[in-house]
Amino acid sequence: MSASGQCLCGQVGFTISFPSNWVAHCHCTLCQRAHGAAFVTWVGMNAEQVTVHDEHQQLAWYASSGDAQRGFCKNCGSTVFFRSKQWPDELHITLANFSQPVDRAPQVHAYFDTHVSWFACNDKLPTKPAP
Repeated sequence: MSASGQCLCGQVGFTISFPSNWVAHCHCTLCQRAHGAAFVTWVGMNAEQVTVHDEHQQLAWYASSGDAQRGFCKNCGSTVFFRSKQWPDELHITLANFSQPVDRAPQVHAYFDTHVSWFACNDKLPTKPAP
């Protein structure tokens, strides 16, 4: 089984092979700022299960911290990927950029200790603070 997706303009795309490692809502302040949203939902994949499509060479990486980078399209600005020394063999992909469903629903609210006060999480998912 596989799924694919792309950025807003379609110049940066990807295809993954299931299974995913996890799906989580991240409430860290860096995700909030990078996406202009209360949280971002990521799909954690083993990097070797992801094929990136970038024939127009629009994928760029921004060092959002000393240990992590966010991959975005230079043309439309969509953030699509996240990679970190903390998870060296993984590539995280924004769930909203998939064109098909993934193999699991979100499982947790991560970095919940920095969640915004103006959005109420009404699901029953577990919450975890920053490690």
